[in-house]
Amino acid sequence: MPIPTIVARINRRLTNPAVRRFAGRFPGFAIVEHRGRASGRLYRTPVNVVALQDGFLVALTYGSTSDWVRNVFAASGATLEYRGDRVEVVNPRIVEEEGSHSAFPAPVRAALKVLDVRKYLELDRVPD
Repeated sequence: MPIPTIVARINRRLTNPAVRRFAGRFPGFAIVEHRGRASGRLYRTPVNVVALQDGFLVALTYGSTSDWVRNVFAASGATLEYRGDRVEVVNPRIVEEEGSHSAFPAPVRAALKVLDVRKYLELDRVPD
């Protein structure tokens, strides 16, 4: 069950601006840079992420219909700021595999379990 809308609003205004300061460099976090579908505006959304062999797995704590996810699908990709690097990602797809959260660091994994996150966004890294 996704996080309630009121919590999402609070996070968008208070938590996300603070988290953006370190999310692009801290293990278990990244910033998804994406363009608005209608506005064309550039957005930077902090997310929980883990690197895979050829891409990334992003926890969908707000569900698969949140605006940033829809923007990534509309553009068929995005840019991740991950551990200080900018990484282009493509081929977004939703995965609901049991145990996907086990790839995340222990503190993030615990939070994902408490939040009952069951959907993830898998993205492929664009080769250099």
